[in-house]
Formats: sequence, structure tokens, C-alpha cells
Amino acid sequence: MNLSPRFTTAFAKRFTLLKAPAVDAPPAQRDPEVIATVSRMLSDIERHGLDAIRRYASSLDGQSDGAVELDAAEVARSGDRLPKDLREAIELGAERTQRFAALQREHLTDFEEEIAPGLVVGQRYVPVGSVGAYLPAGRFPLTASAFMTVGVAKAAGVPTVIGCTPPQPDGRANDAVTYAAHLSGIDHLFVVGGVQALAAMAFGLLGHPPVDMIVGAGNAYVAEAKRQLFGTVAIDLLAGPSEVAVIADDTADAEAVAADLLGQAEHGPTSPAALVTTSERLGRDVIAAVERQLLTLSTRDICGPAWRDYGSVILVGNREDAVAAMDELAPEHLEVHTGEDDWYHDTLRNYGSLFLGHWSTVAYSDKGMAGTNHTLPTAGGAKHSAGLSVSRYLKPLTYQRVSREATPLLAEAVEVISASEGMAAHQATATLRLRTYAG
Repeated sequence: MNLSPRFTTAFAKRFTLLKAPAVDAPPAQRDPEVIATVSRMLSDIERHGLDAIRRYASSLDGQSDGAVELDAAEVARSGDRLPKDLREAIELGAERTQRFAALQREHLTDFEEEIAPGLVVGQRYVPVGSVGAYLPAGRFPLTASAFMTVGVAKAAGVPTVIGCTPPQPDGRANDAVTYAAHLSGIDHLFVVGGVQALAAMAFGLLGHPPVDMIVGAGNAYVAEAKRQLFGTVAIDLLAGPSEVAVIADDTADAEAVAADLLGQAEHGPTSPAALVTTSERLGRDVIAAVERQLLTLSTRDICGPAWRDYGSVILVGNREDAVAAMDELAPEHLEVHTGEDDWYHDTLRNYGSLFLGHWSTVAYSDKGMAGTNHTLPTAGGAKHSAGLSVSRYLKPLTYQRVSREATPLLAEAVEVISASEGMAAHQATATLRLRTYAG
């Protein structure tokens, strides 16, 4: 999440870096060693099936019995082992995420229209048949991921959703992740992690046919496995390290801005965080606040390197330049802390999800409380793509119905175009219908 050389050259006089990243490049999205390792593993699993899955489960996860499916009763009981407040928070997040997804689904409507006499066209939304969801539970178990992947797929009407989650040190699934999957409507949940989990779902090695689509976040190996499996199955998106950016003016609270930058830097030591501000005073206050807050954060060994190596503070002269810089960064998560939040909302174009005002923070979405999806494009992907939503699980299928009366207008034009292209068989399909019509 850096300003491109093209942008910095064109806008050189319109911004100043109050803090530049220590690393003069975005985090590597494609590590050759990761690519080679994933390629070997996928080939091995495709060739040797479940035996290879068990081998990797043993060597990588320390799991002796391979991909274990949790029975439905065990999945349902996972909430009983959670503290009451955590259980209630998970229930709230699941409900809100599914409610937002249901609203999205309600606004994706089938239609049919006669666009010319006798020519009826239409579209209907049909869910994909099956989805495989990867539910991370590594350094930080991402409890809300099940809301965003399993729950939203179910809101879209996907008949079968299976999931995989890596084992904890004791060999069991994480109870919070399992309960979130249960509330989200998971059909089958397996304790298996990493590349082998994605391959098992894609190749149909878990007692179920190969899934049509794989979704969910993960480490570099999981992301690379999704990239290499794309085509064999559909995927949600290719995501790199989590990103956050903030637009703020002199009305913003420096402590809140600093806290929110560190909140996403906590995802990993290569997670970029950027502030674009029209106020030099605020920019310098935020830099100082970040350093001060790091002193007491228990995860400073993660947040600190991320801020040092990939953090930036960009000073611009006006709101138009702030938008230009932010649309160039195209961040995964974008917060706006200004006296003109509505103007920014109407003007900004490139972001994964937008958080407006002091009272909005990315963590509310990350943990499922806002209802919106946190599976979002990174590394500039927001310039051309949106995040995961209910629409991603739906196929907009088109159809047409042509009457006899509409035939001359369509067929004669198709004859002309086909003849000009030299496509005689195409032309013949139209000519045949014209002859039938005339007869």
C-alpha cells in the first residue's frame, strides 16, 4: 500500500511525507520459495490423495490422525465451553453479519423484460452448489471469519458449505472458531490446516465432492494455494497482509487515529498503515501517539515493526489532494475522521470498506459487530475489485426467449454480421429460422 512512482512524480508538489515506510517496497505478495513449496504440495496431494493429507497434517500440524471431521453434536457443544461474554459476543456477530448479508440478497433481484416486440430477456441469481471455507486459527484465531464466509454463503442460499480449521497445540479445533462456524450454518467442519486443507476441499478428499469455490483468509501459503487452485475452483479474492488507512483533518482525535492504525498493524509485521492528513499538527501528534501507545501494547512486537517498516504519514494541502492520494493507495480498510465526512463518502472511490467518523473503527467490522464483510481486496486491488459479499456466491444467469414474430429483425442482422465475419455456421442458424418463418 504505497504511492506509485507515477503518482509521486505527478503530485510531487502536492504532498509531503511526515513519515515514510522504512522498507522501500510493499510487502512481497509472491515469495518464490512459497510458490515452489505450494506447487509441490498440491501436486503431491492431487496424486496421493488422503494419504498425502495425513502426511502433511502430521508433519506440519503435529496431527496424528489427519483430517478429522467434527460431528455435528460436538460442533454445537463448542459454545458450552466458552465464557458467557465471549459466547454472547459471537452470537451477536453471527446475527449481524447474516442480517447484513440478507439485506444485500434482498436487493439482488431477478428480472425479465421485453426489450423489443417478441424478444424477452432476463436474469436470475442462482447460488453456487458448494463452498469450502478456510477458518484461520493460527497466531490469532479469527473468530469472525466464519461469519463472513460460511454465514454469508448460507444467506446467499449455498446448499453445502464445508469448512477446515487448523488444530490447536492440543490437536483440537478452537472452540470460539467452531462455535462461530456452527452459528453461521456450517454443514461439515474438519480439523485440518494450511495448504492441505484447501487441496482436500478442492480435490474432494474429505468424503464430499470437490467444492465449487474456496473462500477465507490465511497465511502466505494459504493465499498461494488459493492462487494456484483458481481455475480448478473459484476463489473469493487474493489477499495479502491486512491494510488500514485514515483520512483525518485538524478536527480528529490523534489518540484515536493512532489506536486505529495500530489496531490493523497488529495483524502482522508486514501490515501497512497509512495516514493522509490536511493538518501537519495532527500528523505529528499521531506519530507521537503511536510511539507512546506502543510502549504499553502487549502485541508491540507485531505492531511496532509493521508501523516502522510499512507505516506512513502523508501531508496534503486540501481535501481534493487527500482523495487523490487515498484513491491511489486504494486501501483494504479506510477510516475518515474529518469535519466533512459526508463529502469524503461521496467523493472517494477506491477502498475495500469505509468507516465514517470518530465512532467508527475497523475492529467493529473485523469482529463481525458491524455486519459488513472483512474479506476485502489488498495491495491496490480495491481499484478494480470489491470484497466478499453475498453476490460473490451468486451466479447472475441470463436467458432469452424469442418469439416467431421477432425472428426477422434478429435473424437478418445476424446473417449480415456472420457473413462479414466469414462464419457460415452461425449464419446458417439464422437463415434456417428465416426460412421456417417464411414457410
